[in-house]
Amino acid sequence: MRKARLVTMNEEQRICLESLVRRHTTPQRLLLRVRVVLAAAAGSQNRTIAVELGTSVNTVNKWRGRFARDGLDGLLHDSPRSGRPSTRPSGEAGEIVRRTLETLPDNGTHWSTRALSAAMNIPATRIHRIWKAYQIKPHLSRNFKLSNDPRFEEKLVDIVGLYMNPPENALVLSVDEKSQIQALDRTQKCLPLMPKYCATHTHDYVRHGTTTLFAALEVASGRLIGECMPQHRHQEWIKFLKRIDRETDRSLDLHLIVDNYATRKHENVKAWLARHPRFHIHFTPTSSSWLNMVERWFGELTARRVRRGTFRSVDVLVKAIDSFITAHNRNPKSIKWTAKADVILGKIARARNALHNST
Repeated sequence: MRKARLVTMNEEQRICLESLVRRHTTPQRLLLRVRVVLAAAAGSQNRTIAVELGTSVNTVNKWRGRFARDGLDGLLHDSPRSGRPSTRPSGEAGEIVRRTLETLPDNGTHWSTRALSAAMNIPATRIHRIWKAYQIKPHLSRNFKLSNDPRFEEKLVDIVGLYMNPPENALVLSVDEKSQIQALDRTQKCLPLMPKYCATHTHDYVRHGTTTLFAALEVASGRLIGECMPQHRHQEWIKFLKRIDRETDRSLDLHLIVDNYATRKHENVKAWLARHPRFHIHFTPTSSSWLNMVERWFGELTARRVRRGTFRSVDVLVKAIDSFITAHNRNPKSIKWTAKADVILGKIARARNALHNST
């Protein structure tokens, strides 16, 4: 079998293609082209690639050849088809992209297809097609914040090291509190889920108070230690530390990953920790709660038990949370951390550079 010609690419091209593979919105036809080229760059032969991707050898040969000749443009843009040539003025797509990315409407924060259509005297359907082709989505935005902690790199490497290479004879626990969980009761009876109809509840509610959940997630086993308390002062934090002390093997050191909330650094807390040397505290960088894996579990609790729940008192809410913890601990599963510290730092560096160069 004849060996296929090796496809080469630079680092920028590789990053772009791997990003397209990870996106959930990448069209299937483009996804196939990208996977063909990445496999070709790894040295696979046409026939092998065709079998793995469920396509033909001719298709594989076509797209690896297109990439070798035209680079990324060869994958992202189809060749002109036969038939009547387009009557669109040249450069129209580029001007639409430029106006969308570099300008703003007079009375808004972003363009809509109708607003840009009126401004450029171009059909809104054409603008929509061009936005879709270039994956431009002015109506969407995401929140972000880069940590300004001067010890960010040091803390990140420390915590990722605990996740990926935990110390011997020790437990690593991801610890935090979910404060101000509200006991909300709807003003009218909710309607259940039915065929063709989703479950419904009233938009308004009655507040019956709040509780704070203190939680410690054992990284290795996935077991969770949790307790609801009415407040989250340093007194409650010490009480929860005592519970962790009781419910873990006394022969093991405990490495706690926590955020920078003021109660963690209270003098009484420092004194308690000094009397319990098996506790080792590791602070996450500021504005970096994503490093604390118990936050994922809090998200599950909110989505599966709290958000759509009806609670006529704080006691009912606490019982529901305790029941959720008990069910979780019947079959706990550890969360594997896979992102290496140098990879994270590389992404942070690129984000800082993009933020610095933005206008």
